Order: sequence, then C-alpha cells, then structure tokens
Amino acid sequence: MPASAEGLLTFKTENNNYSAGDDGHYTNGVEVSWAFIPSDQHWVRGLAEAIPGWSAAGLDGAAYRFTHQIYTPNDIEVVRLVEDDRPYAGVLMGGISLFDDERHTGWRQARSLTLDAGVVGPASGAEFLQREFHRWIGSDKPRGWDHQLENEPLLNLAYRSAWMAQRRLNGYELEFGPSAGFAVGNLYTYAATGLGARLGANLERSFGIPSIAPSQGGHSSFLPGQGFSWYAFAAVEGRYMAHNLLLDGNTFSGSHSVDRREWVGDALVGAALTWDQWQLTYTYAWRTDEFKDQSQHDRFGSLALSLWF
Repeated sequence: MPASAEGLLTFKTENNNYSAGDDGHYTNGVEVSWAFIPSDQHWVRGLAEAIPGWSAAGLDGAAYRFTHQIYTPNDIEVVRLVEDDRPYAGVLMGGISLFDDERHTGWRQARSLTLDAGVVGPASGAEFLQREFHRWIGSDKPRGWDHQLENEPLLNLAYRSAWMAQRRLNGYELEFGPSAGFAVGNLYTYAATGLGARLGANLERSFGIPSIAPSQGGHSSFLPGQGFSWYAFAAVEGRYMAHNLLLDGNTFSGSHSVDRREWVGDALVGAALTWDQWQLTYTYAWRTDEFKDQSQHDRFGSLALSLWF
C-alpha cells in the first residue's frame, strides 16, 4: 500500500428506491466506515490477541463504522397501528470490525468479527429524519411513528467466514465458495450459510462481496493505486433467525410486534468499479418474507462509494 494511503473511507446507502421497491419495510440505511491496516502497536491488535482463534500478528485489517437505519410498514400514511405489518423502528449504532485474510495455493479464507453497540427507538432520530426528508422531496408524510419501538440499548456480536477458490475463466479471474456465520445479541441472533462468486479483472486487489443488513461490516475493500479494474458478483444466503428485535418488539417493554419467520433467504447481484483510489459498488438484494402475513417479498439496493486517503 502506498505511504499516502492511510485509510479507506466508505459511504454506503441502502434504499428500496434503488431497486424499484416500495417505500416500506427496510426503507433506508446509511453507513460510514473507516477501514485501515493497524500498526504493530495499534490497540485493535491487542484486542485480536485476546480473542480465541485470532491473533495480533494475523490481523489484516480493521474498520470503525457508524450506521443508521429506518424500518416502517408499507403504508406510512396510516395513523393507526398497522397490526399485520412490521413495526416502525430506527436503529443508530457504532461498531468495530476485525478482518483476517489467509492466502493459500488456489484458495483463500476470509474472516470477519464485528461488534456493534447502539440504540433502537426514538433516540435514533429516525422519525425526524424520515419526516423532514419526505417534506423536503415532497413525498408521502409518515404518520404512524407514534407506534415505533421504544428506546432500547443494543449490543450485537457477529462472525463470518468464507472459503473462496480462485480460478481463471476465459481470460477473467473467478472466485467462488461457501460461507458461514452467526450473530448473537439483542438486535439479531441467527445462524447463516451461503454461497458467493466474483468474476472480473485483477481480483487480487479487492476483497469480498458487499454485505447488506442484517449483516454488518463486511470486508468489501480494495488496494489503491493500480489503475482500473472491475468485478461482478452474485451470492445467496440463508439464515435461521432465532431473534430479530425489529420484528419481535422490545425486549424489556411492551411494543408492537409481528410473527417472525425463522427461515429467511437473500439473493444478491451487483458490480464494483475501481479506479486508482476510488471504488463504486452497486448491489441489488431480493429477500424472502421475514414475517407471516407479509404482502410481498422485499427488494432494495445498495450504493457504496469508497476513497483511500
């Protein structure tokens, strides 16, 4: 990495309008992250050394993240409680992610460990942000925020590992392989497994397939200063959801809730374009029903712009 490149700043926005979806359910998400390769004396190497299965010397990267998300029922103009649709909820949290990328002959293993802390409820500011943004763009006024989830602190730990085979295909580079992971906390508790693939040019300078909620802190990064490159990607993931605060309702107080489905699946397709210090990534996501009586599958898109400093 060039001496001038000290960290990777990424701004990611997720919205159902990026995929011709309705303005409901996971209606908007914003994440700002700062990824970096820690120095030998950086405190995150001490953290990695203290975690079973990780080590200070083996740590390849880390990231600080700030996330805000907004969830609503499909019809946001209804004042009364919509009992058969998901609760209004805002999520505000910060987190840290650790990354480990082990290279082998013809394949690699990529691991991530993420810790998030924050709050769900009015303290997230989601009601104000959605109301003012809709007023600014002249969109429908959200009227049901009186029924949002109550304030509750959040703490969540997530782990993911992917095993990617590396091949050549008609002059292009190909990575493909399975993944597995889990999350534990009062926001999400789940086990997940999936399969992903990337096809493009100069894949060695980039890492990973972008993550979408509920996954946090995926290692979608790249090395700067190597001209133009690109890749397309596709992935599927299935999750057994043991707990989802945003559907199950507040843990310590009464709130609106819906009957969560235990098995949820995602399908992702997208592409990334890289030029020297810059990368632009688009992801289209399709998700199976997350709760009973859900009227239709959710679709949303994700745009991420990254720049090395």
